[in-house]
This record gives sequence, structure tokens and C-alpha cells, in this order.
Amino acid sequence: MSTEKILFSETQKFNQWWLWVVLIGFCAFFLLGTYKQLFLGITFGDNPMSNTGLVITNVFFAVFVLIFLMLKLETQIQANGIYVRFFPFHFTFKFYAFDVLEKVYVRKYSPLWEYGGWGLRYGMFGKGKAFNVSGDQGLQLEFKDGSRLLIGTQKPTEIAHVLSLLGKS
Repeated sequence: MSTEKILFSETQKFNQWWLWVVLIGFCAFFLLGTYKQLFLGITFGDNPMSNTGLVITNVFFAVFVLIFLMLKLETQIQANGIYVRFFPFHFTFKFYAFDVLEKVYVRKYSPLWEYGGWGLRYGMFGKGKAFNVSGDQGLQLEFKDGSRLLIGTQKPTEIAHVLSLLGKS
């Protein structure tokens, strides 16, 4: 990461209430079933899973929830370019220098129609890649080689202002 001054910084997490209801609901469902089968001797379902299978399923769901707790999209803009990291998929920031970009701008997009949802996504019909966690606003990077990357943001006005200050809008 550069030692230049950070002109814009944003950290986003998956904070959608409905997502957490679903994730915690699945965990609670299997934890209750595991408790009933292992400690009360009541089989879980009509065709019960083995005790080992239930424990493995609970561990899987726990790891899945922990990953969602750790997920964060970090974006920084400095005078030399854009830094982005989608932790834990990227341990270090990916750097996109302004001199490799044809265009950079803020735009509204459709996460479901253009990229099939949120997360690390690959768009259809030449839309390129997207890193996003919520909302429908993003920083669009169009590279000189024709590739594209959209970085979701909850601060589109701030990004647009910084790009304008840098003469990039």
C-alpha cells in the first residue's frame, strides 16, 4: 500500500437484517436438532442423519456464519489510484493505478440483473467483475484493456467528489 494520503476510505460489511435471520435461523434449526438427537435421544427428522453428520453440519454452518462475520469490503482512493480489498478473499489490497484506467465514475447498477447478487461476482454480457455487499451504487472502473470492475459503495457522493478533485470524473 502506498504512503500517499488517503483521500477516501470506506469499509462495508454484510449488515442486511434478513441475511442474518436466515443464517442464524439455519444454525439454530440444526443446533436444536443436534441437541434433541444427541442429548434427548429424539431423532431429528423422518430419515435422521447420523450423529457425526449432524455435528459436521453444525460445524459447517458455524464456519459459514464466521466467514460472513469476517467479510468486509474496503475501498481507498489515493492520488495514484484505487485500492480495494474484499477480506478474507483478498488478504492484501489490490491496487488499480489511474494510468491503467480508461474511465472511472460512480453509477447506479442492478446487483441482481447485472451481477447475479452481492459478493465477489462475475457479470454477464461483458459487465465484468463486481465486489459489492449491499445497495445499488458503485464505483465503475473501465480499464484500457477493455475489462471492467465495479466496486459497491454506500458513499457515492463522496467518491464522486474525490474523483472530481483528482480530475478523474
